[in-house]
Amino acid sequence: MAPTKEEERKLLEYKDESPMKLGPAEKFLRALIDVPFAFKRVDAMLYMTSFDSEVEYLKKAFEILEAACEQLRNNRMFLKLLEAVLKTGNRMNVGTNRGDAEAFKLDTLLKLVDIKGRDGKTTLLHFVVQEIIKAESSRNSQTGPDPKPGSHGQQPGMPDDIESRKRGLDVVASLGGELMNVKKAAAMDSDSLSTDVGKLARGITKINEVLKLNEENQIIKTDKWFADSMNAFLKKAEIEIIRIQSRESNAFTKVKELTEYFHGNLSKEEAHPFRIFTIVRDFLGVLDQVCKEIGKINERTIMSTVRQFPTSVNPAVHSPFPEFSAADGDESVADP
Repeated sequence: MAPTKEEERKLLEYKDESPMKLGPAEKFLRALIDVPFAFKRVDAMLYMTSFDSEVEYLKKAFEILEAACEQLRNNRMFLKLLEAVLKTGNRMNVGTNRGDAEAFKLDTLLKLVDIKGRDGKTTLLHFVVQEIIKAESSRNSQTGPDPKPGSHGQQPGMPDDIESRKRGLDVVASLGGELMNVKKAAAMDSDSLSTDVGKLARGITKINEVLKLNEENQIIKTDKWFADSMNAFLKKAEIEIIRIQSRESNAFTKVKELTEYFHGNLSKEEAHPFRIFTIVRDFLGVLDQVCKEIGKINERTIMSTVRQFPTSVNPAVHSPFPEFSAADGDESVADP
């Protein structure tokens, strides 16, 4: 809110003999502009005041990006899900030139709910989740883990197989919680982060300018405390900025390597470096909904089992591999 040069000129025209012509705000500004480079000093001190919080914000952001990359590369359930999708796609496309795919882009995950079975209800994602639940049920039965606190306890009269499937569903449904940093990274903007780092680095010039003016100005040349305070901050800030720039470079490199790992060619992703996180976040929302739907089906199955009316675990799936039809005529799941 510093006054313009024209406003300063008008304020300076008022002498001590006419103070009543000025209001309280104008009197304050009139006194302030008598202080040498007052507004540059205030601007520098505002930068100093917000410096630590800005550094912490950027550190946290880059930590989240690095953690998100680590999670997507190493999360067991996420990799298992990708493997299941790839195998399912190859089984669907057997006998075609797409039947031996070695990989697929993560965009494909968002298309799984568009591919539906002949019943019009079961999507390919439902089927994939059910297949993973079966695998997790078998894994749990072999390792025999104790139920975690807060997990579903076995209900009286419930077969071990159904209880094992419930635990398997819990494992799949927990993926969203395990990839929490991916969700946070999806809400970030690479341009904004780079702008914030640049702004923080350029702010150092404000401190240097004020120190130079302080040395040149004879009126406050003896203001040693002010100069010492500014110089001490400057040394600390320069070190922190170098560290932040290094963290930025490291985090962005990891994001680039992760995108190359999953997508290969980066031409489409270059305009949106964090796009990979957005895709996974959106998929996790769809996966969560599918897990809830399967959970409701399983609950009905449990009730039927307890009442000794046996039904299929998922009535919507009548065969080991149901026939699917893709929306919009797109029948491919796995793209080499």
